[in-house]
Amino acid sequence: MAVRRVVPNIRSKTPQESREFYGLLGFEEVMNHGWITTLASPSSPAAQISVMTSDKTAPVVPDMSVEVDDVDAAHAVMRESGAEIIHPLQDEEWGVRRFFVRDPDGRVVNVLGHR
Repeated sequence: MAVRRVVPNIRSKTPQESREFYGLLGFEEVMNHGWITTLASPSSPAAQISVMTSDKTAPVVPDMSVEVDDVDAAHAVMRESGAEIIHPLQDEEWGVRRFFVRDPDGRVVNVLGHR
């Protein structure tokens, strides 16, 4: 299993203001589903930030997203380790397969792979 990218998720009550703020640093919108907007650096597209008002199908907003090349293997490793799964492994309508897991310090990690 290999990590493809890591994206911090910022919960925002004012997503437009957050988008504008990070735009001052050179980030541009690359995805917008209404409840989540992803901003990326044009010169380094893997450098990203997601701004979220909520999560469409999960009970919490994750602190970060980790994209892996094999989300099923990542899920199996986390389950076998006894880590707390917050959101079950499932296919989402926007083209990802994902689950949420809590790290030892309480942060929620969205582990995903694109289908």
